[in-house]
Formats: sequence, structure tokens, C-alpha cells
Amino acid sequence: MWMGLSEGFWHHEYWLPPGATWEDMRESADVHYPQPQNLLLCIPGALLLIIVRCIFERTVALPLGRRLGVSDKRRPKVQPNATLEGFYVLLGRTPKKVSGDLVSLAKQSDLPVKEVETWFRHRRAQDRPRLMKKFCEASWRFTFYFTSFFSGLGMSHCLSLVSQPLPSALDWFYLLELSFYCSLVVTLPFDVKRKDFKEQIIHHIATITLIFVSYCANLIRFGMIVMLVHDASDYILELAKMLHYMKWKRVCEAVFIVFAVVFIISRLVIFPLTTYYYFVAKFQLFLISCLINTFLLILQLLHIFWSYLIIKMIFSVILCGATVRSRVTPAGKGWEKWDCPTGRASEFMCWELCGYLCSQRPEQQLTYSLWLRSRGSGKELNVIWVLLQNAKSWAES
Repeated sequence: MWMGLSEGFWHHEYWLPPGATWEDMRESADVHYPQPQNLLLCIPGALLLIIVRCIFERTVALPLGRRLGVSDKRRPKVQPNATLEGFYVLLGRTPKKVSGDLVSLAKQSDLPVKEVETWFRHRRAQDRPRLMKKFCEASWRFTFYFTSFFSGLGMSHCLSLVSQPLPSALDWFYLLELSFYCSLVVTLPFDVKRKDFKEQIIHHIATITLIFVSYCANLIRFGMIVMLVHDASDYILELAKMLHYMKWKRVCEAVFIVFAVVFIISRLVIFPLTTYYYFVAKFQLFLISCLINTFLLILQLLHIFWSYLIIKMIFSVILCGATVRSRVTPAGKGWEKWDCPTGRASEFMCWELCGYLCSQRPEQQLTYSLWLRSRGSGKELNVIWVLLQNAKSWAES
């Protein structure tokens, strides 16, 4: 029964293009073809990469980060409190005033409500990932993506037929990529959790599936092109992250713009054109090609989603931030043209205004506390509007 299921699963009509059989991929002393059992090497390969990563982060990334000025801010220590800690772990990181959680916790712990709020704020700060940890993770991914992209670039070949033999270097490169993505899945719960955590899981699962299926079907050259298209922008993103953690703002913004251009061209132009050429213009559709196209479509949807976030970030942080910086410089004119701002640019504008106003009027340092107290209360816009009016009157005077 097991033999029958195995033969049915590996039937050449499912895995190979029309007209090709497993006999065409029979190995000899001089000719090497992909063997599905070789994929089991990704398990020890992933474990080995995790060990190499730990050694790299401790011996290379950590000293490099310290030398480049990456440092973690001191975080206030939280006084041990079993009641508050139990609520934090089991029920939520932020007790709500509306539901009466804060008042109830204050009574149970015999503390004022303000101290309970402060305790939870400091406790959340303790759980935030440290800057050095982010730098080490970005350094590891930058090193791998950079190495894999340029080494793969030297081994890339033109698109070829499925019956052509496989160079051993290409085989090992493919297994290394599979091992790397498997290691990312293993370490994902322990890495810095980002806002697109779910999308990352979907991306890693789709990538591992594509590598596995394309290897078994001897579509490795096509898979190589897909991986090179991905790695072309990944290492630039990790470099931008490293520069951000190093506080090199101008260089970081320039590198991020380069990343955005490379990402959009490679993921939204080259990637779909390559897929169309390989599976529509070159081959007839077969079962595995339909499965591959499905996962490629999933990746493309993720690319569109990430492209939207990238473009949004460029406009909201870099371009709007530059506009705000130019406007807060006192020029004596143009204050009347300001509208009440919203969004992230408004927060950036408020910090810039607070810095400028307090430098010009030290006695007005209360504006800092006014802004901090208003955050999260829905009154940010009112505070910013007051600051704008004060800045206008002080500039005119």
C-alpha cells in the first residue's frame, strides 16, 4: 500500500513537464540531477546555521555595534508586584480605565492609580526588544543576504530545460537557501516581533514550499532566479536597518530610498515577468506548475502589500519629515499657511516645535510635559494647534 501511494505521489506527470520522465533525470558518474532525499540535509543545515548565527552575533555583530555607537537606553526597573505581574502576564499589558481594571488593581495592590499606570508603562518598556538585539539580527541577515546574492549571481545561468543536469555548486547553494529559511522559521518566535509577523510566517512557508517543489521538479534554475530577485533588495533593507540603529539618519534615508527602488523594480516588475516567461511562454502547464504558480501569487500579493507600506513610509517619514523640518525653522513668514496636522508627521512636528520653542523660551518648557500628557488621550491635535499659535506669535515678535 505504501509503495503504491509513493509511486502515485511521485508520478512523472505530476512533477515534470509534458514529455519528460524520471528516466530523463537518471544520475550517472558524470551527470548529477536533484534527488528529493537530499532535501533532508536542510534539517542539520538549519541547526548549523543557527549555531553559526549565535557565534556571529556574539563575536562579530555585538562588538561591531558597540564600536559604531549602538547602545541601549537605561530602562527604569520595576518593583516586584505579584498582583500587577499576574494581570500583565495573563490578562493584558495595558489595563483600561473604562473597564475599571486600573481602579481594581490599585485597590488590590494598595497603590495609587498613577503608580499603577507608571508600573505598567515601565513593565512594557522592559519587554521591548533592545536596540543591540535588533542590530545583531539585522547584521546577521545582511551578511547572509549579501553573501548569497553575489555568490548566486556568479552561479546563475540562463533559463534551461528540465532535462539538463545540475551543477553541484548550484545544488549546494539551493540547499543552503532552504536551510536558511528553515532556520528563520525556527528562530522566528525568539526574534524581534515586528508588525508584519503574520505576513513573515506566510512568506517563509511559501518560500520553503517553493524551494522544496522546484528542487524535486528540477526547476532549480528558475528557483535561483526567483531567489536572486528576492535577495537583490533584502540585504539593502537590512543595511538600512543597521544604519537606523546607528542613528545615521541621513545615510539611512538615502539607503532606504535605494532599497525602495530596487524592491519595487525587482518584486513588481522582474518577478512577475520571469514567472510569466518560465511557466507561460516556455512550458505547458502541469500539476506542480499550478502549485508553484499559486505560491508565487501569494508571494506577489505580499510584495504588493509591502510595496504599499514602503511607499507610505517614504512619504510619511522621509518626505513629510523633511517638509516639517524646513517649516519649523523660523523664517518670519509663512506661519499662516500651516494647517492643523494629523498622523505621524504631526507627532514629529510637535517634537520639533517643542525643541524650538523651549530653546527660544526656556521658561516655556512646560510644553514638553503638555505634549507627553496629551499622548494617547485624543488631545494631541489640540496641543499641536496651541504650539503652532504660540510659535507664530513668538516668531512675529
